[in-house]
Amino acid sequence: MTATVAAGARLAPHSRQLAGTVALLRLALRRDRVMIPVWVAVILMMVLSMPGSLGSVYGTAAERTDIARSIATNTSMRAMYGPVFSDSLGGLVAWRIGVYAGVLAAVMSVLVVVRHTRDEEESGRQELVSSAMVGRRAPLTAALLAALVANAAVGLLIAGGLDSQGGGGALALGLATAGTGMVFATMAAIVAQFTESARLAKGLTSALLGLAFVLRAAGDSGRADGSSALTWLSPLGWLENTRAFADERWWVLLLFVAGAGAQGVAAYALAGRRDLGMSFLPSRPGPADGRLGTAGALAWRLQRGTVLGWSLGFLAAGIAFGGMTQGAADLVGGNAKTLDIIERMGGRSGITDAFLATMAGMLGMVAALYVVSSVLRLSGEETSQRAEPVLAGAVGRLRWAGGHLVVAFGGAALIMTLGGLGLGIGYGKDFGPALGACLSRLPAIWVIGGLAVLLYGVLPRAAVAAWGVAGAALLLGWIGPALELPQPVMNLSPYSHLPKLPGGETTWPPLLILTAVAVALVAAGLAGLRRRDLSS
Repeated sequence: MTATVAAGARLAPHSRQLAGTVALLRLALRRDRVMIPVWVAVILMMVLSMPGSLGSVYGTAAERTDIARSIATNTSMRAMYGPVFSDSLGGLVAWRIGVYAGVLAAVMSVLVVVRHTRDEEESGRQELVSSAMVGRRAPLTAALLAALVANAAVGLLIAGGLDSQGGGGALALGLATAGTGMVFATMAAIVAQFTESARLAKGLTSALLGLAFVLRAAGDSGRADGSSALTWLSPLGWLENTRAFADERWWVLLLFVAGAGAQGVAAYALAGRRDLGMSFLPSRPGPADGRLGTAGALAWRLQRGTVLGWSLGFLAAGIAFGGMTQGAADLVGGNAKTLDIIERMGGRSGITDAFLATMAGMLGMVAALYVVSSVLRLSGEETSQRAEPVLAGAVGRLRWAGGHLVVAFGGAALIMTLGGLGLGIGYGKDFGPALGACLSRLPAIWVIGGLAVLLYGVLPRAAVAAWGVAGAALLLGWIGPALELPQPVMNLSPYSHLPKLPGGETTWPPLLILTAVAVALVAAGLAGLRRRDLSS
């Protein structure tokens, strides 16, 4: 009898490891009731806009065959988008958007998992929740299930939306995209066990995602059939090697199952070997004076890793885009529709200048994501109550916020400068026009940053809406020219008011007006911050 009771006592804790999972999953989905649908909608819009835009450009079988042949011999294009396995419209859709849909699904999954694991522990909410009838591994399980729900929605909607291009190919692309998201969801679950900071967990997992993209790009630039060993080392390479709409390789989907499963087991094992709130790599304490003697120095210390990561990424992206410029004319060939789209994005000053302007514009639209994330660091510091000890001393709100805003707006200038230098290096000719084209995008970037400051200062609970503003500008710039959206709609984006450089005429009034608008938005946001209470 005693032995039976002892055995039951040993087994009972294991049987309760997942207690409360359903309740935590419902809570996670309720908290993400805006974030997950927005991410799913953005991914779906990008994917489902491709058949129409590509169909209008390459409307005949001969045109599709020509573009597929051009891509097969263009190493830069293969590095950016991957190889083309079929010259059907569905095959071109999978080539053009497949890898990037996987990247977005991965980012969405990382944000969901880290938010409901490490972020909860860092804020202290998980300790409160765990005091109730909640199993030790229930939070991690609920986070992974929330990511599974989001990725399942992405996969099913892609499969349904592209069914007209071929049911088997649509299903393969949808499952591969969802599988990519789940591989990085479980990867984030592992990284969250090693860090004490949610910010660091997101940063490290994002770095691994960047490494996966680089491995795939390096492999695809060397082999036109996706067979490189480097390609197979990347989950993004698995996605493209599913070969949607081109004699699908269904067995590749088993790699996603095996990868996500193995990483999930590792995450569960690690979660059971550490105390709540602790990590396997504890944070290193920093100096209490010296370089951190000012609010600006503290802001730089908190954000310098992010600035460095974005800087290196923009330099590398600029070099890659610049290297594609030499083959832009060959890629376009005699396709008037493709030339028209590039000119609508980059201006009517010759295919080379128009292509450089388009690439500079893409860098500028992505830079808006950096400035929003950097500005919203203020919101994170406030809601986590780390701002209160700083403001309790001889530091005013404007000085505290100003330090972060210098990093945000100055960092945007830095990464765009490096992006322009990268374009010049990749192009191998004049640095001045490429650098000027990138710097001319700064006023529009600052306007979006100013909107983020305004939302944070006046409506702090709605500050997250700044992501929607940046995302809308990115979508308009990405798919607007291909869909031939009306000019009044395109004018909703601040980028549409910029001169098309290089090649176009440098008109200063729009640049000065946008800069003044950005200054006014920042001033209004700071005025709101001075008058409202801090979040408690």
